[in-house]
Amino acid sequence: MATLWNKGTAADERVEAFTVGNDRVLDLRLARYDIMGSKAHIRMLESIGLLSSDELAVLTEALDGIAASVEDGSFVLEPDVEDIHSQVELLLTRKLGEVGKKIHSGRSRNDQVLVDIKLFLRDELLAFRDEVRALFGVLQGLSEKYKDVLLPGYTHAQIAMPSSFGLWFGAYAEALVSDVCMLHGAYKVVNSNPLGSAAGYGSSFPLDREMTTELLGFAVPDYNSVAAQLSRGKAERCVASALGSVALTLNKFASDCCMYMSPNYGFIKFPDAFTTGSSIMPHKKNPDVWEVMRGKCNRVMAVENEISLMCSNMPHGYHRDYQLLKDVLFPALETMHECLQMAAFMLEHIEVNEHILDNPLYDYLFTVEEVNSRVLAGVPFRDAYRQVGIEVNEGRFRYRSACHPERSGCHPERSSCHPERSSCHPERSEGSPAIKVPDLGHTHIGSIGNLCNDKIARRMEQELDW
Repeated sequence: MATLWNKGTAADERVEAFTVGNDRVLDLRLARYDIMGSKAHIRMLESIGLLSSDELAVLTEALDGIAASVEDGSFVLEPDVEDIHSQVELLLTRKLGEVGKKIHSGRSRNDQVLVDIKLFLRDELLAFRDEVRALFGVLQGLSEKYKDVLLPGYTHAQIAMPSSFGLWFGAYAEALVSDVCMLHGAYKVVNSNPLGSAAGYGSSFPLDREMTTELLGFAVPDYNSVAAQLSRGKAERCVASALGSVALTLNKFASDCCMYMSPNYGFIKFPDAFTTGSSIMPHKKNPDVWEVMRGKCNRVMAVENEISLMCSNMPHGYHRDYQLLKDVLFPALETMHECLQMAAFMLEHIEVNEHILDNPLYDYLFTVEEVNSRVLAGVPFRDAYRQVGIEVNEGRFRYRSACHPERSGCHPERSSCHPERSSCHPERSEGSPAIKVPDLGHTHIGSIGNLCNDKIARRMEQELDW
């Protein structure tokens, strides 16, 4: 096998297969970045006199040719080539002879793979930023569209207080803002240049590391050459942590969707083509997309811990264990792209039930509203709470505003409302209007009557600016 470290002794085939593992397949994703790093490196080598201008020109042209093959899909790792770095150098040497061998002066595979991975992860994080932005836009649009449609809120899986679809969709939109902060933090960690740190202890060549930092668009170099090597594993862990934050948001949203799609709730639904059936129960419309997304997000959240354990017992410097990080992180990147795109796609076809509260199951949803109404009328909170609690326990509770929009009539002990449960329900009481979000008096920041979607959008735009 062609290797950059070959000294004339062939490795045992079983040892070679075990140590190379899946690296050859995963390395193909780094091909364009390996070429980018090499082009910056040779420009720097020419500037310090280790390459002539003619050598730089032919090497650059050859690297551009390899880059074109990567873009058109014709680039491959040959069967007897160990990794992407070996393949690129082999192609250059075949084409240019001895000049091709000069490309490795002043660097090691250690800083070479670090550069490739950081450039790769930087682009991945930018792609995630754009996908999160797109999902954020869909969620905010739904929040505005359904801002006046009430939805039962739950705590401890018990009916709690009035919420709204505007509040629900808007909550997950705002959750994505903090996820973008995490992605930005990871971006800042990977956006530093390790090139020139070589095997971790620098080089006796007068390398211009500021030059390669500028050429590759990194914010800063990793100044200390040992620290540059210490960033291996840390960069991957930070990215995994950011992905885990996004995954947690999607995981909880997927769980909500699975629950809300159940006929026992019936809050939302999707076209039949977006659900799956049962092999024996013809009525089933299963939320398989959201269940699979929930499971995939759980796997992504586990990646940070796996990377932490993988890197936790190694002293400084490069160790072959680091190679396995790609096995763990790269599939997680693919999974998160898939989940973000699928979530946005599904939400473009969501159907919302605008008549949930027609069901008398939710009559007690307004107990807190009734308590607050009495407090506003002058009753001390603890007394109002006790009064409503007794009415609930005795089966006498009626939310007065459900029967009269001015909140003045239909007191359970004085009104002419029929004592049966359905008489005072907003949709079923004769001549009584449905309760709308503004009628509940929720006006403070972040409540169902004051979603602040415009402020959340401005905050997101600020966080996306990187």
